[in-house]
Amino acid sequence: MTDAGSARAVMGNHEFNAISWATPDPVSDGHHLRPRLGAKGVKNRQQHEAFLAEVGEDTDDHRSWIEWFLDLPLWIEEPGFRIVHACWSPRHVAALRPLLSEERLTPEIAEASSRKGSVAYEAVETLLKGAEVELPPGHGFTDKDGHSRSAIRTRWWDASLTTYRSAYIGPPGVEMPDLPIPMTEKIPEPDRPTFIGHYWLNPREALAPLTQRVACVDYSVAKGGPLVAYRFDGEAELAADKFVAVH
Repeated sequence: MTDAGSARAVMGNHEFNAISWATPDPVSDGHHLRPRLGAKGVKNRQQHEAFLAEVGEDTDDHRSWIEWFLDLPLWIEEPGFRIVHACWSPRHVAALRPLLSEERLTPEIAEASSRKGSVAYEAVETLLKGAEVELPPGHGFTDKDGHSRSAIRTRWWDASLTTYRSAYIGPPGVEMPDLPIPMTEKIPEPDRPTFIGHYWLNPREALAPLTQRVACVDYSVAKGGPLVAYRFDGEAELAADKFVAVH
């Protein structure tokens, strides 16, 4: 559909991870930007193995898909709406914008985005994986894949949620501390309708906007949930009756 000009798509965290997995590390011979070796490599491969099984690792087909992923913009921004995979953070968009080529990663920025501690890394992590905060010392949880975590993704679209417990978004049944988050900078409310995915909302929940200007259309279709879309007609405030789902 994108090739035919009847659809537009943005990069998600899985596409970015696939690029990093396939790209040799130019400063570490025999390694890749997303580690393939050691314990971390085992975890990364487990997360990526379904895709690799489909395309064949390091084949021409694999390389062709990586080129297509690299051609995806990190966001779409129009006067009346925005689309980003996980989080619209103006600060991180402003940091990345002058480094990109038409909102797309260059090979240099793809490399920088894989280096923890860089400006590009923090920005890409936030836009494609969501706003994250460290839990207080002594607190943590186990994610859906059995990995220990000391940081949580937050419901960035709702500035009224100021504690770890209220702002947490993730696997159910996780006990979060009911303590205030020492956030130095909140993400401002979007100034226009903003469409996201990423968060695997429970398909049993009502299909509805997260706020008047933020809608998520990811309802776990990869795990048997419905395929969801929002029929946007340029309205300034989003409405539940504009969601469309195929079960």
